[in-house]
Amino acid sequence: MTQQFDAHRTLWIGREERAEAMIPIIGSLYRDHGVVTSVHGRRLLNRSAIGLLKAHKFAKQVDGAELDVDDTMRVLEALRALRPGPASIDIARLVSGFAERGDGRTLEEFVRDELQPVLNGDDASSGGTDVVLYGFGRIGRLLARILIAHAGHGDGLRLRAIVVRKGSANDLVKRASLLRRDSVHGSFDGTITVDEENNTILANGTLIQVIYSNDPASIDYTAFGINNAIVVDNTGRWRDAEGLGQHLACPGVARVLLTAPGKGELKNIVHGINHDTITAEDTILSAASCTTNAITPVLKAVNERYGVVHGHVETVHSFTNDQNLIDNFHSGDRRGRSAALNMVITETGAAKAVAKALPELAGKLTGSAIRVPTPNVSLAILNLRLETTPSREEVNAYLRELSLGSTLRQQIDFIDSPDVVSTDFVGSHRAGIVDGLATIATENNLVLYVWYDNEFGYSCQVVRVLEQMAQTHPTVLPERAAV
Repeated sequence: MTQQFDAHRTLWIGREERAEAMIPIIGSLYRDHGVVTSVHGRRLLNRSAIGLLKAHKFAKQVDGAELDVDDTMRVLEALRALRPGPASIDIARLVSGFAERGDGRTLEEFVRDELQPVLNGDDASSGGTDVVLYGFGRIGRLLARILIAHAGHGDGLRLRAIVVRKGSANDLVKRASLLRRDSVHGSFDGTITVDEENNTILANGTLIQVIYSNDPASIDYTAFGINNAIVVDNTGRWRDAEGLGQHLACPGVARVLLTAPGKGELKNIVHGINHDTITAEDTILSAASCTTNAITPVLKAVNERYGVVHGHVETVHSFTNDQNLIDNFHSGDRRGRSAALNMVITETGAAKAVAKALPELAGKLTGSAIRVPTPNVSLAILNLRLETTPSREEVNAYLRELSLGSTLRQQIDFIDSPDVVSTDFVGSHRAGIVDGLATIATENNLVLYVWYDNEFGYSCQVVRVLEQMAQTHPTVLPERAAV
């Protein structure tokens, strides 16, 4: 037993040492070349050695065997030598691809051939796209965290400014403190410095100008060196083209993205579904709602494979800050009752909004919502009537496959653990997570349970739409299978 204990410990230490050796290579690939490395979608950047080993173990769920750290190191060394342009590179898929179709080539030769689309590019920074956050609430602060973490070598999205209404004398310090600490999402990963004289926040080397204004049409962003910016309006105050168009009147603004369902003829974009419809002429767009982003990818997948006749979407949604902590007046029915003490039946427009991103489901869905006393992570229950009669096992296998290697991998996750609860999904980067053990399939009736971090998961989707608007989304290699 002692020998076995020592052997396991020695093996672990060796693997940990090799994982530690990966960290500087992973970091330099990102900072110097804009290369994001992952293992079947599990991002490796800024991971500890143990975090890297956990990602390697996850590969067993896909490939049937844990990813060998020595294989990963060889791929990383090959990437460093090749100096590719910006890309999102899945190391596990490169290793498994080499095993299947190496055809006598060395691993290094195989990696070079697979990365041809991003080789011999210009490493020089293009200067990136300026981003302004108009509003700095729950979504605004999470967007700031993500944009700062994705800053890289500066040729992507660049968070340049935050616009808020002036508060108390120590307003800037208070807002920086809210960025630094969050009761749900934890501490900011990095350093924050406040300059009250110049109204700036310096976060991990990103200098953010804080602009005080009550009027979206009165700001000259060029005075702060901001040009051709995308303004992300996360206030929810204006939801139509006329209201959001006020931002376009400001010098330095080129486009506007709303982090709420848009009204009128505004395009509602769910990344992974209809992001490819964005054109240069689309100056104002909506990123839809958190619920619409969570359910639309799953609905698209189910509809394309099995056909949806009709369905009902019930969301069990965490309370939001438009509800009252204790009973007080609210213009909405039931919304005035204490959010912390009650389950509140209310409405949701998510079911109808699905049709704006997925027109083939127009008129086929109804929806309702129950607000519950939790601060984050919600659950959508999809009760669907199908054209076909798939089994529970077939549906779960299909959705699991999509979550691992398809073009919807960033939107759909899949889990079949018997002990998961809502807090396990805080910080999920996916739009929605299918709970496979809860799936019910009876004849042509299907019930799916889809968890979603209605704050962070949605914010990740917003950033993906931003990348599409700015055309800064890295090339994905190896290519993912289309749905």
